[in-house]
Amino acid sequence: MPGEGAVEESKVLLLGDHFGPRLEEDDQDQSLTKRVWIESKKLWQIVGPAIFSRLTSYSMLVITQAFAGHLGDLELAAISIANNVIVGFDFGLLLGMASALETLCGQAFGAKKYYMLGVYMQRSWIVLFVCCILLLPLYLFASPALKLLGQPKDVAELSGIVSVWMIPLHFSFAFQFPLQRFLQSQLKNTIIAWISLVALLVHVMVSWLLVSKLQLGVIGTAMTLNFSWWVLVFGHLGYTVCGGCPLTWNGFSIEAFSGLWEFTKLSAASGVMLCLENWYYRILILMTGNLKNAEIAVDALSICMTINGWEMMIPLAFFAATGVRVANELGAGNGKGAKFATVVSVTTSVIIGIFFWVLIMIFHNQLALIFTSSASVLKAVSHLSILLAFTVLLNSVQPVLSGVAVGSGWQKYVAYINLGCYYLIGVPLGFLMGWLFHFGVLGIWAGMIFGGTAIQTLILAIITIRCDWEKEAEKAALHLKKWSEVK
Repeated sequence: MPGEGAVEESKVLLLGDHFGPRLEEDDQDQSLTKRVWIESKKLWQIVGPAIFSRLTSYSMLVITQAFAGHLGDLELAAISIANNVIVGFDFGLLLGMASALETLCGQAFGAKKYYMLGVYMQRSWIVLFVCCILLLPLYLFASPALKLLGQPKDVAELSGIVSVWMIPLHFSFAFQFPLQRFLQSQLKNTIIAWISLVALLVHVMVSWLLVSKLQLGVIGTAMTLNFSWWVLVFGHLGYTVCGGCPLTWNGFSIEAFSGLWEFTKLSAASGVMLCLENWYYRILILMTGNLKNAEIAVDALSICMTINGWEMMIPLAFFAATGVRVANELGAGNGKGAKFATVVSVTTSVIIGIFFWVLIMIFHNQLALIFTSSASVLKAVSHLSILLAFTVLLNSVQPVLSGVAVGSGWQKYVAYINLGCYYLIGVPLGFLMGWLFHFGVLGIWAGMIFGGTAIQTLILAIITIRCDWEKEAEKAALHLKKWSEVK
C-alpha cells in the first residue's frame, strides 16, 4: 500500500539522517566523551550483530575441523589444508571482490540512492559467479597442485578428495558475500545474525548425523559445510526478496547486465587488496608443509591459524562496521564524521585485541585441546602461542584500517601496499628465518608477521592519519554520480 511505503521510506530516511551529517552539525558542539559515546553506539549497532554472525559462520569451519581432528592426524591435516589453502584461497578472492559493494552500497545508502543498492548486488552476483566458474580447476586439481607445492603425498591426496566435495561451498560464496554486504550496508545486521545462528545450529546437527552417526568420515565433514553455507544463502535471499528490503530491492533488473566491465574492475581491485592479505597466511601453511616432521608442524600451525581466524572475526566485524560508517558519512558529505568514526573504531578494536593477547599468553598450554589430544601437537601449539598472541594484537588494527580503505574506495592503492609488504618483504624474510637460519615454523611465522603485517599496518596508519577527509567526501559525491550513470 502507498501509505506503508511512505512510512517505510520515512524510517529509512530518518536512519540515513541519523548516520549522516548530524555529527558535523550537532555533535561537534558536545563534549568529547559524549561524541565518543554517540559514535560508539552507532558503531556497535553494526559491530555487535556482525561479530555474532561472523563468529557463528566461522564456527562452522572450526566445528568441521574439530570433528576431523578426532578422526586422526591425517584427516585433521587434510581438512586443514583444504580449508586453509584451497577454500581459503578462493574465499579470500571472492570475499575481496564482494567488498566492492561496501564502497558502492555504503556510499549510495549514505546519499539516499536506495534503488542502486539492489542493482549493485545483482552485478556482483554475475561477476562472482563467472569468477567461480573460472576458479573450478582449483578444486578439481587440488591434489596434484598440492604435491607440486611440496605437501606430503597422503595429505595432498586426501585434501584433493575433500576439495572436490567442497565445490558446492565454492559456488555459495558468489551469492552469500554480496547478499551479506547488501544487507550490512543498509544496517540490517540483526537479520544477518539470526540467519547465521540458524545455520550454525543446522551445521551442528548435520555434522553429528553425517560424521558421528553415519560415519562418513572426512567426506562427511565436507558435506556439512556445503549444506550449512547454502542455508545462509537461502536465508538471506529469502529475507531480501520477500519484502525485507522494500526500498533497496525492486526485483531482478536488466540493468544488472550493464556496466559490468567497470564493476569488474572495481571488484578486481577489491579482490586483490583483500586476497593478498588472506592468502598471506595460507602461504605460511604451505611453507610449513615442506619442513621436517611436516604433519605435526602443519597440524600445530593450522590450529593456531584456526584460533587466530576465530578471534579474527571480531576485527573483521570492525572492518565491516568501519567500512559502512566511513562510506555512509562520506556518502552524506561528512568528512569529519568519517574521521571520527575511524578513530573510535580503531581505538575500540585495539582494546579488544589487548584483552585477547593477555588470554592467549595465560592459557597457551590449553589452546589446542578442543582440536586434538596429541601430546606432540599440543606442545607445538604452546610453543607457537607467543606468535599467535602478537598476530592477534596486530590484527586488531590492520583490518580496521583496511575497512577505512574500503569505505573510502582506496582498494587499488592498498593492493599495491599489500603486495609490497607481504610478498616482497614478509615471505622472503619468513623463508630466510625458517630455512637459512633454521628456526623452522617459528622463524617462518615471525618473519612474515614482523616483516610483512607490521610494516603494512604502519603504512596504512600513516596514510589514514594524513588523509584529507573533506576532500574524500567530495570524491565520494563524484564517485556516486559516476556509478549512478553507469547503465
